[in-house]
Amino acid sequence: MKQKKSELPRKPRVPRHASPQSHEVRIIGGQWKRTKLAVADRPSLRPTPDRVRETLFNWLGQDLSGWRCIDAFAGTGALGFEAASRGAKEVTLVEQDSTLVAQLKRVQTQLQASATQIVRGDGIAALKQLDPASMDVVFVDPPFDSVLFEAAVQAAGRAVAKDGFVYLEAPTLWTDAQLESAGLKLHRHLKAGAVHAHLLTRLG
Repeated sequence: MKQKKSELPRKPRVPRHASPQSHEVRIIGGQWKRTKLAVADRPSLRPTPDRVRETLFNWLGQDLSGWRCIDAFAGTGALGFEAASRGAKEVTLVEQDSTLVAQLKRVQTQLQASATQIVRGDGIAALKQLDPASMDVVFVDPPFDSVLFEAAVQAAGRAVAKDGFVYLEAPTLWTDAQLESAGLKLHRHLKAGAVHAHLLTRLG
């Protein structure tokens, strides 16, 4: 006897926004290329998209051997671990959220990422504590709904080396006029969806 259509077992509906990759981030290049890292479930967490990270590290060059980097708002750690994967000799990942810090430490252990240091704390304070002009790359990616951008850019401008780079990820485009007071200027820019990715260099 045939089952009525209404009695047939139904497949569970999957929300359109759901994705098997929604709680993972992938390292794009370097020694850990294609490694997938678990991402803690945090509503405000916004990992830098793969396309943007790939473009950023094309801008920086594939080999970061010997570079000193700081990821001041580490979150998933995607930027900092990507830099370490490409040979950076020293990468500091700063994060305030204790759950995210614990996840970063798990990733650090998983990768045996000896060049990385995980610090729980305030990203802007961490930048201010650095020696002036001591960083080859400063990653600045505060929560988009925060009021931290101005202070973070100012602190990054002080920390970055003369021939170094600041990566700024923001919901709006930052102009040279806005960056001037931090001693920075726009070198490269990419818009991907709601993300404005800026690569900044020192003035002069």
